[in-house]
Order: sequence, then structure tokens, then C-alpha cells
Amino acid sequence: MESTIDRLERRTRILAATVRLLLALLRASGFRLAGKRLPEGTTKASILRAVASAELALPLNLVLRILGLSASRYHAWHRVPTVCGLDDRSPCPRAMPSRLAAPEIAAIKGMVLAPEYCHMPLRTLALYAQRVGKVFASAATWARLIRARLRRPRLRVHPTKSTVGIRTNAPNELWHIDVSILKLLDGTKAYIHAVIDNFSRKVLARTIGVRLDPAATCKVLVEASRHLNPTSARPTVMADSGVENVNAVVDATLVAACLRRVLAQVEVTESNSMIEAWWRSLKHQWLYLNSLDTIERVRTLVAFFVEQHNAHMPHAAFRGQTPDEMYFATADNLPAELADARKKARESRLATNRGASCGRCTMVSEPSPGPEIPT
Repeated sequence: MESTIDRLERRTRILAATVRLLLALLRASGFRLAGKRLPEGTTKASILRAVASAELALPLNLVLRILGLSASRYHAWHRVPTVCGLDDRSPCPRAMPSRLAAPEIAAIKGMVLAPEYCHMPLRTLALYAQRVGKVFASAATWARLIRARLRRPRLRVHPTKSTVGIRTNAPNELWHIDVSILKLLDGTKAYIHAVIDNFSRKVLARTIGVRLDPAATCKVLVEASRHLNPTSARPTVMADSGVENVNAVVDATLVAACLRRVLAQVEVTESNSMIEAWWRSLKHQWLYLNSLDTIERVRTLVAFFVEQHNAHMPHAAFRGQTPDEMYFATADNLPAELADARKKARESRLATNRGASCGRCTMVSEPSPGPEIPT
């Protein structure tokens, strides 16, 4: 007759063989709870019950190692209040009181999709939303909300270089001049000449022609010079070494206007990147969104963008001020006012979210009626 010890030893051998088979299966399949989402709360609850049962015979760290479950994830499941459940869902407002409220998210979505703001980059639009009092949130918050995406790792290693170009301390110390070529639908080309002030990023002058003409360079220089005070110092004009900038006609205009020209990356180490960046914004944020069929159409579109850029579009480098406000120094207190408004908006958001709750929190917070007392 089989003794009790023999039966226990046989059961132990069967259990050990079963555990070895299951562990071999887990290792071969590569399944690990650390890399697998379990959105259902019932699944998480069953794993927690199994861990609690196994803790009676094995240490917790050994149980978690067998399951392939990280300690941080286990304790995160264990800390979830019973009332809120274990199902994956958007966090309760009380748990994250500083997150954007629903009206703010709707306002961001509306402004991003609105046709009248399609010419504004995301960072500019975030600052503009603060100026008009709609949403007080950073551009990074906007990006996480509407442009979350995966990015491939870049293998190419670029040489280190300065990320900050030449900067001035006052308007009309340094101007940038350049020409950009735009191809129209009929195959013809439009040549856009412009002058930008380094300190304020204000577009001081621009013109559009059908051919590359040195006279256009002279025209924008003369027009930009009208912004100067007769008694003030003359600015330096930074240009590239293109034929439209280096010729006898332009040289005579510079002498007549008492302007000094320097060639980017030739006479100085800095590049003419500031106006190149503005060309990129003009084309990709506005011109390429429209039909470029005639040069008159291009002139209308460029005039609109220049007016918006100078007077209405806040620049991130100026903490919300526009180029016109920087050039004429008419809004020196605006950055402090926006910072104060952001602080008040955050306090209001905290109060709103702390006063709200999810459905389960509401059910628990309401006191259950007690037993009726007979009279």
C-alpha cells in the first residue's frame, strides 16, 4: 500500500515537471508582462490574487521574477484604489489636476484646424492663443496633444556648430537682405526681394519681380532706409555674394544711403540664416498652401503674410511680442502680463479639475442613505 510520503513525493515530481514545462514555454515564447499591456481590470485583479496566494510559500521578488512582472508595475496595480478599478482609462481629474480641461482641448483643436490660422506655425499659434485669451498652454503641450508620433533614430553624425546666429541689441543695427525664387504654375518665376531687421525680425521692405534685377535690391534698400532716423547710426547690411547684391548699381545705392555691406560667410563667419528662415516660413507656412498661378496672386499673398508677420504673429524669441512691438518698443510689459495670465489660468485649471471627478469617484463621495428610524 502506497504511503503518504510516497504520494507526496510523486505529487512533488509531477508539479516540478509541470513548472519546468511552463517555464520552458514562457522562455521560448518570449512572453513577459513587462512588455505586454493588460487593459482589462479583471485580468490584473486575477494576477494580483495569484501573487498574493503564491506569497504564502515564496518570496515576492521570486514570484515577480517567475511571472516576468516588474516590481514597479506590480506596486502600481496594487496602489490603485478599489473604487477607481484597474481598467485602463483616462486619468481622473483629481489625480492630475494640472492637465488641460476639456474646453481648452477643444479650443486647441479648433484653432489648429481653423483655416484662418493655417499660416501660423505651432509655436506661434500657441503664443497667439495666449494673446487672444483662449488657451494658456505651452507649445510643447500643443505638440504632445496633436502631433504625437514616432521618430526614427538618425545615424548620421553632424559636426558640432553654433545654434545661435548673430544677434544685435537694438533695431537698425544689422539688416539681412536676400532674394528667393518662386516657380509659378505656368512655369514662370517670381523673384522676391526682402530686407529684415536682425533685432526685431521685422520685414522692413519687400518687392516681387519677374526677373533677377539689381534694381530690385536697390529698391528694397531705399524703402528700408525710410525707417531710419536721420540722426541715428547707419545699419550694416548682411547679404550673400549673389550677383543681385554685388554690382556697381547696388554699391552706389549703399554709398548714397550711407550703408555698409558685409558678405555672409565671406567677410564674416556668420550666415544669412535669419532671412533664410523667414523664406522657409513664408513658403511652407503660407505660399505653398495656395494656388500660385499669377505673379499678382503672389504679390497679394506675400503682402498678407508680411502684414501678419509684422503686426499679428508673436515670435517665440520675444516671449509673445510681435516684430512691430519689438521694433517700436510698444509692448515691453507684455511678457510679464502673459506670464501672470498663465499663472492665473493654471490656478483656475487646478480648481476646476479638483472640483471635478470621474463617475466612480462621484458615486463613492455621495454618502449612502442610512437605515430608516421608525417614528
